[in-house]
Amino acid sequence: MLDWWRRLSRAEVLAEPFPEEYRELIAQRLPLLRHLNTEERTKLEALIRILVSEKTFEGAGGLELSDEMRVVIAARACLLVLHRVKLDGPLFPELDTIIVYPSTYRVRHSRQEGYVVIEEGEARLGESWMHGVVVLAWDAVQTGGANPVDGHDVVLHEFAHQLDGEDGGMDGTPVLDGWERYASWSRVAGAEYTALVESVERHKRTSIDAYGATNPPEFFAVVVEQFFEKPAALARTHPELYAELVAFFRFDPAARLRLPPDFVSEPQ
Repeated sequence: MLDWWRRLSRAEVLAEPFPEEYRELIAQRLPLLRHLNTEERTKLEALIRILVSEKTFEGAGGLELSDEMRVVIAARACLLVLHRVKLDGPLFPELDTIIVYPSTYRVRHSRQEGYVVIEEGEARLGESWMHGVVVLAWDAVQTGGANPVDGHDVVLHEFAHQLDGEDGGMDGTPVLDGWERYASWSRVAGAEYTALVESVERHKRTSIDAYGATNPPEFFAVVVEQFFEKPAALARTHPELYAELVAFFRFDPAARLRLPPDFVSEPQ
């Protein structure tokens, strides 16, 4: 089915009906879907078709990718841009390939100490490259979907990095709507990041995941995860930061969760 989509133009892909089995699948794996209205769900399904048809998915480490895996990954990725992109516009324009390992994978790298080159390995659940690649561990994808309110989702995290990099550099500041928004983001996110770093250094408990103190790009990816998975908590504990993310994503998940599920009103 999905291989057929890849041989079609975007217009032809959008004309194809969305398979009912995939609709049921994303309903199970994307709880926030119940709080989207009919128009938003239809658009999300269209974005999923576009992403799957225009990007290359590759299994690695012996993993045989299924259509269901592609749809699950695409659904979570497209949630990030549901209110930011048009169906005839670019979708994750810097991204070419999504590589999926069966589980945690190791990345080898070397460092030199004097005349000695030391080979090291690092275990990873995912990564996002500036030059067109997202890498995911499938078991981490499943874990992130199994608990939709723990604040951790490797798909949201790595695709947040792709959004961050759309201006040519992953620096923790995504493409914003005008200089006023950049000034506001710099003030609010800069203060929040500094406060998180200081709290982590002092071994204080933080409501934002401590991994966000690694650097500004990781801070952005971490707060994006929490924005979609724990929006009410983020809005309560970091209201200014939450408001900046609402402005960026053009979506307020905390407000949406206060509405009855499966509502059918117009988008907010």
